[in-house]
Amino acid sequence: MKNKLLITGGAGFIGSHVVRLFVNKYPETNIVNLDALTYAGNLANISDIAEAPNYRFIKGDITDGAFINRLFQEENFDGVIHLAAESHVDRSISDPLSFIMTNVVGTANLLNAARDIWKNNMEGKLFYHVSTDEVYGSLHRPEDFFLETTPYDPQSPYSASKAGSDHLVRAYHNTYKMPVVISNCSNNYGPNQFPEKLLPLMINNILKGKPLPVYGKGENVRDWLFVVDHARAIDMVYHQGKNGETYNIGGFNEWKNIDIVHLLCRVMDRKMGQAEGSAAGLIAYVTDRAGHDLRYAIDANKIMKELGWEPSLQFEEGLEKTIDWYLANQKWMDEITSGAYQQYYDSQYSER
Repeated sequence: MKNKLLITGGAGFIGSHVVRLFVNKYPETNIVNLDALTYAGNLANISDIAEAPNYRFIKGDITDGAFINRLFQEENFDGVIHLAAESHVDRSISDPLSFIMTNVVGTANLLNAARDIWKNNMEGKLFYHVSTDEVYGSLHRPEDFFLETTPYDPQSPYSASKAGSDHLVRAYHNTYKMPVVISNCSNNYGPNQFPEKLLPLMINNILKGKPLPVYGKGENVRDWLFVVDHARAIDMVYHQGKNGETYNIGGFNEWKNIDIVHLLCRVMDRKMGQAEGSAAGLIAYVTDRAGHDLRYAIDANKIMKELGWEPSLQFEEGLEKTIDWYLANQKWMDEITSGAYQQYYDSQYSER
């Protein structure tokens, strides 16, 4: 039984859902949430469990090797679920070095620190690295899907940095016999997602009457996974996954970007009580992103067959839930887009 767990990036979108699930489901596990509280980290995402007796938050940067080593020595973690990452492809194109620092160097710092405190006894320890399907590159035939054995072919600085971190995790498993698991997931959506990503961006822009930017012709295809289903999958992989294995996690929900935007517009029109077609009139096609992969699609049969996981929601139902959450939490969105949330938490926490 792993009694002390470090979750990195637990104030972010996916991480906050994972932290909430683990804190509520495993009251006997002491959970430390480490987050640098960059623009994408927001403690309001997990304010409901902030006072839980088995939970602590620590502000800190995984790129600071000395800090990470000290933290592991002091806390002596039994397990790590590593979600902290720079994750937005557009940002990686304009600032690739920050992605290399966080995603590659930061992961190496965590691996080194875990290796050093576990080297004399690996029993009951686990380093779980949460990654992305973008490491596999792009699919061009409709019958193809990403398997756990698909060769890596990253096409952006973001996906290349995540591929590098995946390789490091496997190298530490092979070289130092560190117990590890890796998962590669498809596009997540749901509550608390930072509004640089497609769905919250579109929802917010519709509410504000702003243009809805669509890259190219909107033909790019993504597989969509509701974030709560991803958190459930992470729980299963952490507790039941086989040492050294990789698990692909996908929603079996492939959509073209433009089809998603049109569906979102119709639902928003209905929920806002405006004429159908009103939101769609805001769609604005923009120059395509550099190196924009055409299609991602996950084959998630391994995790379904071996661990018994399956997605609980189809995309249309998940989208309704997602829109309802953003409509009910417009104050959260306003604070995110204004930056007010960062000013508040910067005044409350300093790095350890």
